Amino acid sequence: MDLIALIGALVFFVGVLASVALHEIGHMVPAKLFDVRVTQYMVGFGRTLWSRRRGETEYGVKLIPFGGYVRMIGMFPPARDGRLRRGSTGPFQTLIEEARNTSAEETPPGEEHRLFYSKKWWQKLIIMSGGPLMNIFLAILLFGIVLMGFGMDVLKPTVSAVPDCVVPATEGARKCTDQDPLSPAKKAGLRVGDQIVAFNGTRVGSWDEVSGLIRDAGAGAVTIGIVRDGKPQTLHTDLIAADRPDPDDPTEFQRVGFLGVSPTVVRERQGPIAVFGEMGRLTGATAQAMVHIPERMVGVAKAAFGDKREMDSPMSIIGASRVAGEIASASRVSVGDRIATFLQWLGALNLFIALFNFIPLLPLDGGHIAGAIYEAIRRAFARLRRRPDPGYVDVARALPLAYAVASVIAVMGVLLLYADIVNPVRISN
Repeated sequence: MDLIALIGALVFFVGVLASVALHEIGHMVPAKLFDVRVTQYMVGFGRTLWSRRRGETEYGVKLIPFGGYVRMIGMFPPARDGRLRRGSTGPFQTLIEEARNTSAEETPPGEEHRLFYSKKWWQKLIIMSGGPLMNIFLAILLFGIVLMGFGMDVLKPTVSAVPDCVVPATEGARKCTDQDPLSPAKKAGLRVGDQIVAFNGTRVGSWDEVSGLIRDAGAGAVTIGIVRDGKPQTLHTDLIAADRPDPDDPTEFQRVGFLGVSPTVVRERQGPIAVFGEMGRLTGATAQAMVHIPERMVGVAKAAFGDKREMDSPMSIIGASRVAGEIASASRVSVGDRIATFLQWLGALNLFIALFNFIPLLPLDGGHIAGAIYEAIRRAFARLRRRPDPGYVDVARALPLAYAVASVIAVMGVLLLYADIVNPVRISN
Protein backbone atom coordinates (compact mmCIF):
# COMPACT_ATOMS: atom_id res chain seq x y z
CA MET A 1 0.00 0.00 0.00
CA ASP A 2 1.53 3.36 -1.04
CA LEU A 3 1.65 6.45 1.16
CA ILE A 4 -1.49 8.09 -0.28
CA ALA A 5 -3.48 4.88 0.13
CA LEU A 6 -2.25 4.54 3.72
CA ILE A 7 -3.24 8.13 4.51
CA GLY A 8 -6.64 7.58 2.89
CA ALA A 9 -7.20 4.42 4.94
CA LEU A 10 -6.22 6.19 8.17
CA VAL A 11 -8.45 9.18 7.43
CA PHE A 12 -11.40 6.87 6.74
CA PHE A 13 -10.66 4.91 9.93
CA VAL A 14 -10.68 8.17 11.91
CA GLY A 15 -13.95 9.09 10.17
CA VAL A 16 -15.48 5.81 11.33
CA LEU A 17 -14.30 6.40 14.90
CA ALA A 18 -15.79 9.90 14.75
CA SER A 19 -19.07 8.37 13.57
CA VAL A 20 -19.02 5.95 16.51
CA ALA A 21 -18.20 8.78 18.93
CA LEU A 22 -21.10 10.87 17.59
CA HIS A 23 -23.39 7.82 17.80
CA GLU A 24 -22.67 7.61 21.51
CA ILE A 25 -23.19 11.36 21.90
CA GLY A 26 -26.61 10.76 20.36
CA HIS A 27 -27.35 8.56 23.38
CA MET A 28 -25.60 10.65 26.02
CA VAL A 29 -27.12 14.06 25.30
CA PRO A 30 -30.79 13.02 25.69
CA ALA A 31 -29.84 10.80 28.65
CA LYS A 32 -28.41 13.81 30.49
CA LEU A 33 -31.34 15.92 29.32
CA PHE A 34 -33.77 13.48 30.98
CA ASP A 35 -31.57 13.31 34.12
CA VAL A 36 -30.26 9.77 33.69
CA ARG A 37 -26.95 9.33 35.51
CA VAL A 38 -24.22 8.73 32.87
CA THR A 39 -21.04 7.39 34.44
CA GLN A 40 -18.93 6.71 31.33
CA TYR A 41 -18.58 7.83 27.73
CA MET A 42 -16.00 5.68 25.96
CA VAL A 43 -14.79 5.24 22.39
CA GLY A 44 -13.41 1.73 21.94
CA PHE A 45 -13.28 -1.32 24.20
CA GLY A 46 -10.74 -3.01 26.45
CA ARG A 47 -8.04 -1.25 28.44
CA THR A 48 -8.41 2.51 28.90
CA LEU A 49 -5.70 4.51 27.10
CA TRP A 50 -6.85 7.95 28.23
CA SER A 51 -9.69 9.31 30.29
CA ARG A 52 -10.78 12.43 32.05
CA ARG A 53 -13.66 13.01 34.46
CA ARG A 54 -16.01 15.92 34.00
CA GLY A 55 -18.61 16.03 36.74
CA GLU A 56 -20.13 12.59 37.19
CA THR A 57 -19.05 11.30 33.76
CA GLU A 58 -15.71 9.79 32.77
CA TYR A 59 -14.77 10.47 29.14
CA GLY A 60 -12.10 8.31 27.54
CA VAL A 61 -10.56 6.30 24.72
CA LYS A 62 -9.92 2.56 24.97
CA LEU A 63 -7.41 0.25 23.33
CA ILE A 64 -9.61 -1.62 20.84
CA PRO A 65 -11.08 0.99 18.45
CA PHE A 66 -14.01 -1.09 17.16
CA GLY A 67 -16.98 0.57 18.81
CA GLY A 68 -17.89 2.54 21.88
CA TYR A 69 -20.46 2.83 24.63
CA VAL A 70 -22.22 5.12 27.11
CA ARG A 71 -22.75 3.64 30.56
CA MET A 72 -26.06 4.66 32.14
CA ILE A 73 -27.09 3.43 35.57
CA GLY A 74 -30.22 1.38 36.06
CA MET A 75 -30.53 -0.24 32.64
CA PHE A 76 -32.30 -3.25 34.22
CA PRO A 77 -35.08 -3.14 36.86
CA PRO A 78 -35.04 -5.29 40.01
CA ALA A 79 -37.01 -8.52 40.10
CA ARG A 80 -40.75 -8.16 40.62
CA ASP A 81 -40.44 -9.32 44.24
CA GLY A 82 -37.98 -6.48 44.86
CA ARG A 83 -35.01 -8.76 45.57
CA LEU A 84 -31.72 -8.50 43.73
CA ARG A 85 -31.10 -12.24 43.78
CA ARG A 86 -33.58 -15.09 43.74
CA GLY A 87 -33.11 -18.35 45.55
CA SER A 88 -33.57 -20.40 42.39
CA THR A 89 -30.54 -21.30 40.32
CA GLY A 90 -29.88 -21.91 36.67
CA PRO A 91 -27.46 -20.53 34.06
CA PHE A 92 -29.94 -18.13 32.47
CA GLN A 93 -31.39 -16.96 35.79
CA THR A 94 -27.86 -16.37 37.09
CA LEU A 95 -27.01 -14.18 34.09
CA ILE A 96 -30.16 -12.12 34.60
CA GLU A 97 -29.69 -11.64 38.35
CA GLU A 98 -26.00 -10.78 38.01
CA ALA A 99 -26.96 -8.05 35.55
CA ARG A 100 -29.56 -6.76 38.01
CA ASN A 101 -26.98 -6.72 40.81
CA THR A 102 -24.44 -4.85 38.72
CA SER A 103 -27.08 -2.32 37.73
CA ALA A 104 -28.14 -1.83 41.35
CA GLU A 105 -24.57 -1.50 42.68
CA GLU A 106 -24.00 1.48 40.37
CA THR A 107 -26.91 3.40 41.91
CA PRO A 108 -25.77 5.95 44.54
CA PRO A 109 -28.14 6.40 47.50
CA GLY A 110 -30.80 9.00 46.87
CA GLU A 111 -30.48 8.85 43.04
CA GLU A 112 -33.01 6.09 42.38
CA HIS A 113 -35.03 8.62 40.34
CA ARG A 114 -32.13 8.82 37.84
CA LEU A 115 -32.24 5.15 36.84
CA PHE A 116 -32.72 4.53 33.14
CA TYR A 117 -35.46 1.92 33.54
CA SER A 118 -37.52 4.27 35.76
CA LYS A 119 -37.87 6.92 33.05
CA LYS A 120 -41.00 7.35 30.95
CA TRP A 121 -41.23 5.10 27.92
CA TRP A 122 -40.93 7.95 25.44
CA GLN A 123 -37.81 9.23 27.19
CA LYS A 124 -36.20 5.80 26.94
CA LEU A 125 -37.25 5.64 23.30
CA ILE A 126 -35.57 8.99 22.55
CA ILE A 127 -32.40 8.08 24.47
CA MET A 128 -31.91 4.75 22.68
CA SER A 129 -32.95 6.09 19.27
CA GLY A 130 -30.54 9.01 19.59
CA GLY A 131 -27.50 6.98 18.53
CA PRO A 132 -28.89 5.52 15.29
CA LEU A 133 -30.61 8.82 14.45
CA MET A 134 -27.25 10.59 14.81
CA ASN A 135 -25.81 8.19 12.21
CA ILE A 136 -28.75 8.85 9.90
CA PHE A 137 -28.15 12.59 10.28
CA LEU A 138 -24.46 12.06 9.41
CA ALA A 139 -25.41 9.97 6.37
CA ILE A 140 -27.78 12.69 5.14
CA LEU A 141 -25.10 15.33 5.74
CA LEU A 142 -22.41 13.38 3.87
CA PHE A 143 -24.65 12.49 0.93
CA GLY A 144 -25.87 16.09 0.89
CA ILE A 145 -22.29 17.30 0.54
CA VAL A 146 -21.68 14.85 -2.30
CA LEU A 147 -24.90 15.39 -4.26
CA MET A 148 -25.36 19.13 -3.66
CA GLY A 149 -21.66 20.06 -3.61
CA PHE A 150 -19.88 17.69 -5.98
CA GLY A 151 -22.95 16.65 -7.98
CA MET A 152 -23.83 13.27 -9.42
CA ASP A 153 -23.70 11.69 -12.85
CA VAL A 154 -27.03 12.07 -14.63
CA LEU A 155 -27.98 10.25 -17.84
CA LYS A 156 -29.33 12.67 -20.44
CA PRO A 157 -31.40 11.66 -23.52
CA THR A 158 -28.66 12.95 -25.82
CA VAL A 159 -27.00 10.31 -27.99
CA SER A 160 -23.34 9.72 -27.11
CA ALA A 161 -22.77 6.57 -29.19
CA VAL A 162 -24.57 4.58 -31.90
CA PRO A 163 -23.32 0.98 -32.31
CA ASP A 164 -23.26 -0.51 -35.78
CA CYS A 165 -24.78 -3.81 -34.75
CA VAL A 166 -26.61 -5.64 -31.97
CA VAL A 167 -24.35 -7.77 -29.79
CA PRO A 168 -26.13 -10.07 -27.28
CA ALA A 169 -25.73 -8.75 -23.73
CA THR A 170 -24.51 -12.17 -22.59
CA GLU A 171 -21.48 -11.93 -24.91
CA GLY A 172 -20.15 -8.65 -23.51
CA ALA A 173 -18.27 -6.07 -25.59
CA ARG A 174 -16.91 -7.34 -28.91
CA LYS A 175 -16.62 -6.29 -32.54
CA CYS A 176 -19.49 -6.73 -34.97
CA THR A 177 -19.60 -9.76 -37.27
CA ASP A 178 -21.52 -10.44 -40.46
CA GLN A 179 -24.04 -12.47 -38.44
CA ASP A 180 -24.93 -9.55 -36.12
CA PRO A 181 -28.03 -7.57 -37.16
CA LEU A 182 -27.77 -3.83 -37.85
CA SER A 183 -28.81 -1.82 -34.81
CA PRO A 184 -32.24 -0.13 -35.03
CA ALA A 185 -30.58 3.18 -34.08
CA LYS A 186 -28.22 2.88 -37.04
CA LYS A 187 -31.16 2.11 -39.35
CA ALA A 188 -33.01 5.16 -38.04
CA GLY A 189 -30.07 7.42 -38.84
CA LEU A 190 -29.47 8.56 -35.28
CA ARG A 191 -26.19 10.44 -34.77
CA VAL A 192 -24.02 11.41 -31.84
CA GLY A 193 -25.37 14.65 -30.39
CA ASP A 194 -29.02 14.05 -31.30
CA GLN A 195 -31.34 14.94 -28.44
CA ILE A 196 -34.29 12.56 -28.08
CA VAL A 197 -37.39 14.57 -27.16
CA ALA A 198 -40.22 12.15 -28.05
CA PHE A 199 -40.81 8.43 -28.53
CA ASN A 200 -43.89 7.10 -30.34
CA GLY A 201 -45.56 10.47 -29.86
CA THR A 202 -44.83 10.66 -26.10
CA ARG A 203 -42.76 13.65 -24.97
CA VAL A 204 -39.73 12.72 -22.86
CA GLY A 205 -37.39 14.76 -20.69
CA SER A 206 -35.05 12.19 -19.19
CA TRP A 207 -33.11 9.11 -20.22
CA ASP A 208 -35.09 6.98 -17.76
CA GLU A 209 -38.29 7.89 -19.61
CA VAL A 210 -36.73 7.10 -22.99
CA SER A 211 -35.27 3.81 -21.77
CA GLY A 212 -38.54 2.74 -20.17
CA LEU A 213 -40.58 3.44 -23.32
CA ILE A 214 -38.07 1.59 -25.51
CA ARG A 215 -38.07 -1.47 -23.28
CA ASP A 216 -41.87 -1.53 -23.02
CA ALA A 217 -42.38 -1.08 -26.78
CA GLY A 218 -40.94 -4.48 -27.65
CA ALA A 219 -40.22 -5.35 -31.27
CA GLY A 220 -41.92 -3.31 -34.01
CA ALA A 221 -42.09 0.01 -35.83
CA VAL A 222 -41.56 3.20 -33.79
CA THR A 223 -41.10 6.93 -34.33
CA ILE A 224 -38.39 8.94 -32.59
CA GLY A 225 -38.57 12.70 -32.18
CA ILE A 226 -35.15 14.36 -32.00
CA VAL A 227 -33.53 17.77 -32.08
CA ARG A 228 -30.45 17.91 -34.32
CA ASP A 229 -28.43 21.11 -34.65
CA GLY A 230 -31.35 23.00 -33.11
CA LYS A 231 -33.91 21.66 -35.60
CA PRO A 232 -36.64 19.12 -34.71
CA GLN A 233 -36.85 15.95 -36.81
CA THR A 234 -38.80 12.71 -36.76
CA LEU A 235 -37.02 9.40 -37.47
CA HIS A 236 -38.51 5.96 -38.09
CA THR A 237 -37.11 2.49 -37.36
CA ASP A 238 -38.06 -1.03 -36.26
CA LEU A 239 -37.05 -2.06 -32.75
CA ILE A 240 -35.93 -5.61 -32.15
CA ALA A 241 -36.53 -7.78 -29.07
CA ALA A 242 -33.34 -8.50 -27.16
CA ASP A 243 -32.30 -9.93 -23.81
CA ARG A 244 -31.15 -7.03 -21.63
CA PRO A 245 -30.25 -6.85 -17.90
CA ASP A 246 -33.14 -6.21 -15.51
CA PRO A 247 -32.71 -2.66 -14.06
CA ASP A 248 -33.70 -3.97 -10.61
CA ASP A 249 -31.46 -7.04 -10.76
CA PRO A 250 -28.56 -6.85 -13.26
CA THR A 251 -27.93 -10.59 -12.87
CA GLU A 252 -31.30 -11.35 -14.48
CA PHE A 253 -32.24 -10.74 -18.12
CA GLN A 254 -35.52 -9.64 -19.70
CA ARG A 255 -36.77 -9.85 -23.29
CA VAL A 256 -37.44 -6.19 -24.10
CA GLY A 257 -37.43 -3.66 -26.92
CA PHE A 258 -33.95 -2.58 -28.07
CA LEU A 259 -32.89 0.55 -29.98
CA GLY A 260 -29.13 0.65 -29.50
CA VAL A 261 -28.04 4.10 -28.32
CA SER A 262 -26.01 5.28 -25.37
CA PRO A 263 -27.01 8.34 -23.32
CA THR A 264 -24.75 11.24 -22.42
CA VAL A 265 -23.44 11.35 -18.85
CA VAL A 266 -23.49 14.82 -17.30
CA ARG A 267 -22.33 15.81 -13.80
CA GLU A 268 -25.05 17.92 -12.16
CA ARG A 269 -25.47 19.30 -8.66
CA GLN A 270 -28.66 18.11 -7.02
CA GLY A 271 -31.17 19.64 -4.62
CA PRO A 272 -32.40 18.48 -1.20
CA ILE A 273 -35.18 16.37 -2.76
CA ALA A 274 -32.59 14.32 -4.64
CA VAL A 275 -30.61 13.82 -1.41
CA PHE A 276 -33.61 12.37 0.41
CA GLY A 277 -34.54 10.32 -2.64
CA GLU A 278 -31.05 8.83 -2.70
CA MET A 279 -31.26 8.18 1.05
CA GLY A 280 -34.54 6.32 0.52
CA ARG A 281 -33.04 4.21 -2.24
CA LEU A 282 -29.93 3.40 -0.20
CA THR A 283 -32.00 2.60 2.88
CA GLY A 284 -33.96 0.01 0.91
CA ALA A 285 -30.81 -1.45 -0.64
CA THR A 286 -29.01 -1.57 2.74
CA ALA A 287 -31.98 -3.22 4.46
CA GLN A 288 -32.16 -5.82 1.69
CA ALA A 289 -28.42 -6.49 2.00
CA MET A 290 -28.77 -6.93 5.77
CA VAL A 291 -31.43 -9.60 5.25
CA HIS A 292 -28.90 -11.58 3.21
CA ILE A 293 -25.99 -11.14 5.64
CA PRO A 294 -26.12 -14.78 6.88
CA GLU A 295 -25.73 -16.26 3.41
CA ARG A 296 -23.15 -13.65 2.43
CA MET A 297 -21.14 -14.51 5.51
CA VAL A 298 -20.87 -18.02 4.08
CA GLY A 299 -19.10 -16.45 1.10
CA VAL A 300 -16.82 -14.53 3.46
CA ALA A 301 -15.94 -17.77 5.27
CA LYS A 302 -15.08 -19.46 1.98
CA ALA A 303 -13.03 -16.42 0.88
CA ALA A 304 -11.14 -16.50 4.18
CA PHE A 305 -9.87 -19.96 3.23
CA GLY A 306 -9.01 -19.41 -0.42
CA ASP A 307 -12.12 -18.76 -2.51
CA LYS A 308 -12.56 -15.58 -4.56
CA ARG A 309 -13.74 -12.55 -2.54
CA GLU A 310 -16.73 -10.85 -4.16
CA MET A 311 -16.80 -7.07 -4.63
CA ASP A 312 -20.05 -6.73 -2.65
CA SER A 313 -18.76 -8.88 0.21
CA PRO A 314 -19.39 -7.62 3.77
CA MET A 315 -16.30 -5.97 5.28
CA SER A 316 -14.97 -5.00 8.68
CA ILE A 317 -13.79 -1.49 9.49
CA ILE A 318 -10.30 -2.64 8.45
CA GLY A 319 -11.52 -3.84 5.06
CA ALA A 320 -13.58 -0.69 4.46
CA SER A 321 -10.59 1.48 5.39
CA ARG A 322 -8.40 -0.45 2.99
CA VAL A 323 -10.86 0.12 0.14
CA ALA A 324 -11.01 3.80 1.09
CA GLY A 325 -7.23 3.87 0.78
CA GLU A 326 -7.47 2.42 -2.74
CA ILE A 327 -10.02 5.10 -3.61
CA ALA A 328 -7.70 7.82 -2.30
CA SER A 329 -4.79 6.55 -4.43
CA ALA A 330 -6.75 6.02 -7.67
CA SER A 331 -4.63 8.23 -9.94
CA ARG A 332 -6.92 7.81 -12.97
CA VAL A 333 -9.78 9.46 -11.09
CA SER A 334 -9.97 13.19 -10.38
CA VAL A 335 -9.36 14.42 -6.84
CA GLY A 336 -12.96 15.66 -6.63
CA ASP A 337 -14.34 12.26 -7.62
CA ARG A 338 -12.10 10.55 -5.08
CA ILE A 339 -13.27 12.83 -2.29
CA ALA A 340 -16.92 12.35 -3.32
CA THR A 341 -16.56 8.55 -3.37
CA PHE A 342 -14.76 8.67 -0.02
CA LEU A 343 -17.62 10.64 1.54
CA GLN A 344 -20.19 8.30 -0.02
CA TRP A 345 -18.48 5.31 1.58
CA LEU A 346 -18.53 7.01 4.97
CA GLY A 347 -22.16 8.01 4.50
CA ALA A 348 -23.14 4.47 3.51
CA LEU A 349 -21.32 3.10 6.57
CA ASN A 350 -23.23 5.48 8.86
CA LEU A 351 -26.50 4.37 7.29
CA PHE A 352 -25.57 0.73 7.88
CA ILE A 353 -24.65 1.43 11.53
CA ALA A 354 -28.03 3.10 12.04
CA LEU A 355 -30.11 0.35 10.44
CA PHE A 356 -28.12 -2.41 12.13
CA ASN A 357 -28.67 -0.82 15.55
CA PHE A 358 -32.41 -0.55 14.90
CA ILE A 359 -32.67 -4.37 14.78
CA PRO A 360 -34.99 -5.12 17.76
CA LEU A 361 -32.60 -7.40 19.62
CA LEU A 362 -30.38 -6.83 22.65
CA PRO A 363 -27.56 -5.83 22.98
CA LEU A 364 -28.35 -3.55 20.03
CA ASP A 365 -30.15 -0.25 20.59
CA GLY A 366 -33.19 -1.71 18.90
CA GLY A 367 -33.67 -4.14 21.77
CA HIS A 368 -34.19 -1.29 24.25
CA ILE A 369 -36.28 0.61 21.68
CA ALA A 370 -38.55 -2.42 21.30
CA GLY A 371 -38.80 -2.66 25.09
CA ALA A 372 -39.86 0.99 25.39
CA ILE A 373 -42.49 0.62 22.66
CA TYR A 374 -43.81 -2.59 24.24
CA GLU A 375 -44.03 -0.81 27.59
CA ALA A 376 -46.08 1.99 26.01
CA ILE A 377 -48.46 -0.49 24.34
CA ARG A 378 -48.85 -2.57 27.49
CA ARG A 379 -49.60 0.45 29.67
CA ALA A 380 -52.05 1.85 27.09
CA PHE A 381 -53.98 -1.42 27.03
CA ALA A 382 -54.05 -1.52 30.83
CA ARG A 383 -55.56 1.98 30.93
CA LEU A 384 -58.16 1.11 28.30
CA ARG A 385 -59.18 -2.01 30.24
CA ARG A 386 -59.06 -0.12 33.58
CA ARG A 387 -56.46 -2.46 34.99
CA PRO A 388 -53.51 -1.66 37.29
CA ASP A 389 -50.34 -0.24 35.72
CA PRO A 390 -48.26 -3.27 34.63
CA GLY A 391 -45.03 -1.38 35.39
CA TYR A 392 -41.74 -1.37 33.56
CA VAL A 393 -40.82 -3.90 30.90
CA ASP A 394 -38.15 -6.24 32.26
CA VAL A 395 -35.65 -6.24 29.40
CA ALA A 396 -33.25 -8.20 31.61
CA ARG A 397 -35.25 -11.31 30.77
CA ALA A 398 -33.93 -11.03 27.22
CA LEU A 399 -30.29 -11.14 28.35
CA PRO A 400 -29.72 -14.82 27.45
CA LEU A 401 -30.73 -13.98 23.88
CA ALA A 402 -28.60 -10.83 24.08
CA TYR A 403 -25.51 -12.87 24.98
CA ALA A 404 -26.23 -15.22 22.07
CA VAL A 405 -26.62 -12.30 19.65
CA ALA A 406 -23.43 -10.69 20.99
CA SER A 407 -21.55 -13.96 20.49
CA VAL A 408 -22.76 -14.22 16.89
CA ILE A 409 -21.75 -10.60 16.21
CA ALA A 410 -18.33 -11.24 17.76
CA VAL A 411 -17.75 -14.34 15.63
CA MET A 412 -18.82 -12.46 12.50
CA GLY A 413 -16.49 -9.60 13.41
CA VAL A 414 -13.50 -11.90 13.89
CA LEU A 415 -14.25 -13.72 10.62
CA LEU A 416 -14.53 -10.43 8.72
CA LEU A 417 -11.25 -9.17 10.18
CA TYR A 418 -9.47 -12.38 9.22
CA ALA A 419 -10.90 -12.35 5.69
CA ASP A 420 -9.99 -8.67 5.26
CA ILE A 421 -6.40 -9.49 6.18
CA VAL A 422 -5.81 -12.67 4.18
CA ASN A 423 -8.17 -12.04 1.22
CA PRO A 424 -9.32 -8.39 1.15
CA VAL A 425 -11.83 -6.84 -1.22
CA ARG A 426 -9.94 -5.06 -4.00
CA ILE A 427 -11.42 -2.42 -6.30
CA SER A 428 -8.32 -2.31 -8.51
CA ASN A 429 -6.00 -4.91 -9.94
